[in-house]
Amino acid sequence: MVEKVGANNNIIHHQTFDVSVDVHKQGASKCFDDDGRLKRTGTVWTASSHIITAVIGSGVLSLAWAIAQLGWIAGPAVMILFSLVTYYTSTLLSACYRTGDPVSGKRNYTYMDVVHSNLGGFKVKLCGLVQYVNLFGVAIGYTIAASISMMAIKRSNCFYKSGGKNPCKMNSNIYMISFGIAEILLSQIPDFDQLWWLSLVAAVMSFTYSTIGLGLGIGKVIENKGVKGSLTGITVGPVTETEKVWRSFQALGDIAFAYSYSMILIEIQDTVKSPPSESKTMKKATLISVIVTTLFYMLCGCFGYAAFGDASPGNLLTGFGFYNPYWLLDIANAAIVIHLLGGYQVYCQPLFAFIEKNASKTFPDSDFINKSIEVSIPGFKHPYKLNLFRSVWRTMFVITTTVISMLLPFFNDIVGLLGALAFWPLTVYFPVEMYITQKKIPKWSTKWICLHMLNIACLIISVAAAAGSIAGVVGDLKSYKPFKSDY
Repeated sequence: MVEKVGANNNIIHHQTFDVSVDVHKQGASKCFDDDGRLKRTGTVWTASSHIITAVIGSGVLSLAWAIAQLGWIAGPAVMILFSLVTYYTSTLLSACYRTGDPVSGKRNYTYMDVVHSNLGGFKVKLCGLVQYVNLFGVAIGYTIAASISMMAIKRSNCFYKSGGKNPCKMNSNIYMISFGIAEILLSQIPDFDQLWWLSLVAAVMSFTYSTIGLGLGIGKVIENKGVKGSLTGITVGPVTETEKVWRSFQALGDIAFAYSYSMILIEIQDTVKSPPSESKTMKKATLISVIVTTLFYMLCGCFGYAAFGDASPGNLLTGFGFYNPYWLLDIANAAIVIHLLGGYQVYCQPLFAFIEKNASKTFPDSDFINKSIEVSIPGFKHPYKLNLFRSVWRTMFVITTTVISMLLPFFNDIVGLLGALAFWPLTVYFPVEMYITQKKIPKWSTKWICLHMLNIACLIISVAAAAGSIAGVVGDLKSYKPFKSDY
């Protein structure tokens, strides 16, 4: 039913969030895929840009600090280990996108759908809880990181004008609010597949600030006329033995967070066209992305540690190991903010879609949830479909993450905790268990034993990383006053 409303000819129509078309009647065509949905247009390169946007995020900025805790031997070794595990388990997960035949089997649109098709039962609810709580946490982490970078721009200019005499302290709240307002606007983009342009911009920005950080690190090493750091990392003395252990554990969480993107892999894969099969495309995209990100991580982390040694800041571009050239730092931090604007959306769209899909199923007759208004926007070919429920709930979501960020503005510890919580269940446990089920790998076979050994080893690492990050948060809270965080 279509009904004109008012003089401006805005149109209200019924919107269904999960279109269900009889595949046998619809069939594949030039406009529709085999499941009756509009043709997917994603490629290896758009999938890679989504992954790079998600992976090369704020986590890269804490890697010099992470390597400083672990040292020249363990630091790079752990980073390579995480990259290999992430790539391998991502290929296992991407193979589960279709149930049955990898080319023509039933599609699974979300991570939860994949778990439902392969494992079922309580594990579906457990997966959803871990995945969506983590996506919520990433939104908080990105808000904190963006505000720190915005403050860094103002502080670097302040340092420059005062010649380093002014401490240039400022409150982070106004910057978090500004970031939140921008995200409220961007959150009105309806679907994941309409974010490709934002992901491309964000991916370019991530390379921009990573390259600047790398360049400044190399410059600092040349200036120092030598490489700082030690084989075992920060020494006992400046920190206690207990602090050394907790910091090492937290460093594992920081590195895990830097590689974490499995929770949105299936949603990215669902934007990819076929043929070739979606799993083949995602394997290529994952390989490209992991190689590129590992190269950048090794360069940024290692040169940052070489430049500052045990004094490596928690955030390479905002910890003020660098002061000049101030304009270059401004460009780097502006690139971080732009990247985080896009990264926030890449991570949150699956959560948005989950809530909206379930609300539509629960209240199928609600006009507030299911109807949208077509609004003509000057300069745009197609009208914007304004859905009231989507607009209200997404706005409330952004407001909530912003307020929590203002309450807990601990960048390094939050990053480590998020990495620890997401890494084992989403990156390792579920992909391994689903792969074993789908491929019917015999119990106690060599491959079965190896996969479970990987599972157990990664669980131990995640528990240790979570413990270290929680210890860091507890330490931060001792001298913290809510909504009064100055930098």
